[in-house]
Amino acid sequence: MAQETAASGKVKSIGGVEPELDVAAEDTDDLVPPSGKSLIWIVRVLSIISVVGAWEILGRQVDPLFMSYPSAIAVAATQMIGSGELLVGLLSSLRTLIVAFFIASVIGIGLGLLIGRYKMVDAATDWLVNALYATPLVAVIPLVILWFGLGNTAKTFIVTILALFPILINTTAGVRNVPKQLIDVGDAFAANERQIFTKIILPSALPYMMTGLRLGVGRAIIGMVVAEFFTAITGLGALIVKYGNQYDTASMFVPIFVLMLLGITLSLAVRRAEEWIAPWKATEE
Repeated sequence: MAQETAASGKVKSIGGVEPELDVAAEDTDDLVPPSGKSLIWIVRVLSIISVVGAWEILGRQVDPLFMSYPSAIAVAATQMIGSGELLVGLLSSLRTLIVAFFIASVIGIGLGLLIGRYKMVDAATDWLVNALYATPLVAVIPLVILWFGLGNTAKTFIVTILALFPILINTTAGVRNVPKQLIDVGDAFAANERQIFTKIILPSALPYMMTGLRLGVGRAIIGMVVAEFFTAITGLGALIVKYGNQYDTASMFVPIFVLMLLGITLSLAVRRAEEWIAPWKATEE
């Protein structure tokens, strides 16, 4: 006669007929707590709703001259989108941002590889890099405007300079942190300089370079807004100045939120590019 197996906790069949499962055991499946990622998203959504709700309630108690609230900002955003003003400002800012960030990436990665690899290049440029990085570059913007005027050239130069140094410094650090044993192995197998760069240094320094690009995106957006504050001709920064001078707080918040979303989107894009270019780093994490 078949009996229950206590060690396994399972019920054997009796005469080839499977016993019915305990209904109470099935009901407990509905009580299983959500997974870790689901719980994180639930907490995140609840946090956003709480902050926006508190802002809506408290914002209505403040003079609109000093603070706005989400519903008023949404109405202002709808009006600015309908008039096309927001789209024109966004495209103008994006054009400058993309061009300047590309230039900063090419220069920063190229110089970083050379400075990190060759001691003579480092000795010739380290004082200049340290001096420029320690200088508050916002202070030289009036001089840049004297050189290039108030057009896109001045904005591109300012954004490039601000985005350059995080990329340059992180790339240099990545090259210097390549294990010396790997380079010694390349030398032992008679690898030339090009092969050492492409097969050893670049893959090892790639995570540092991508981190520099992520930091450079944030600095580029800051540089773009600062440049548009000073030139105040086009772009999202010009919209902030315009509505700030008109004391239209709700409309002023619209380009600010667009800049926030732009920064988040570009940072995520760089992170996705890093996962595609260096999948081994994502696997390690």
